[in-house]
Amino acid sequence: MIKMFTTQLTGLFKRIYDKQEFEIEDGARLLAQAAIGQGNIYIKGYGEMEAVTAEALFGAEPLPSAKRYEDSTELTEADRVLVVSRFSTDEDAVELGKKLADEGVPFVAVSGLVEGGENLLDLAGVHLDTKVVKGMLPGDEIGERVSFPSSMAALYLYFALGFVIREMLEEYEE
Repeated sequence: MIKMFTTQLTGLFKRIYDKQEFEIEDGARLLAQAAIGQGNIYIKGYGEMEAVTAEALFGAEPLPSAKRYEDSTELTEADRVLVVSRFSTDEDAVELGKKLADEGVPFVAVSGLVEGGENLLDLAGVHLDTKVVKGMLPGDEIGERVSFPSSMAALYLYFALGFVIREMLEEYEE
């Protein structure tokens, strides 16, 4: 089971990169605007996606200009937001996305893309798809799927964004 999971994860990370290389760069560019200007990159993770917030703030290599987004946070035009949820239709994440869009605050969303209904895809300046919307491995029951590594996929995308943001900041400082 571990070998199958490892194979599936490797394939997942490769698909994310191969299909979203340009979107990752676009997302990093949007977020880097805050770090280059006088703003902050606020991060709001829902549920298990708080892992991304923790990594950005407390990891070995914190993201420059990163702060946790709270409901009481007052954003400026220089700020950017990274919204991370399991699914693109997450009600709380979509509500935040609407608020940010109404206020004219550009944001990047990271979530598993689900069709239909109100969606982060339609609200975010850039949407990055974790490509995790069901379990990756067959379960014991017929038709059952298990192993749902949405936070791992979100962390992969976070690190990809972070690499590009740091490159942009280095070029800007030269």
